Amino acid sequence: MTHYLSKEGLEELKVELKRLKKDETFEIAERLKKAKEFGDLSENSEYSEAKEAQAKLEARMFELEEVIRNAEIIKKSPGKKSIVHIGSTLTVSKNGDVIKYTIVGSMEAKPEAKLISNESPLGRSFLGKKIGEVVETTLPNGKVFKYKIIEIE
Repeated sequence: MTHYLSKEGLEELKVELKRLKKDETFEIAERLKKAKEFGDLSENSEYSEAKEAQAKLEARMFELEEVIRNAEIIKKSPGKKSIVHIGSTLTVSKNGDVIKYTIVGSMEAKPEAKLISNESPLGRSFLGKKIGEVVETTLPNGKVFKYKIIEIE
């Protein structure tokens, strides 16, 4: 599966992975070592918690490695565009309000900052559309919204 990321987003994930492999792995190894010193592992809550933390860490590292391996950098070209694609910043009108969204990959989505995933209902509905088009989106809660595309960057 392709994961769309900005160059900066990919670098952040690489830094996180490096930190997890170096610092977090060492920290959990230390926790496991100390917990083993308490004796009987079958009733050792410290050991169980450290093993659970280790499993979560390994899952996150696996996820990051998979994303990094399958990353596709979103290329932004300067100037206005005619069609919405991943990486586009678009200005839309909704019920008289003007809103600016940027379409990003799911790993970088922050809806509160108007960075919407290409996989979200709203993001999917904008992809491939042109200036002047009205996009109708049904959110998971069943609400329907209409957006008119004013500008694409």
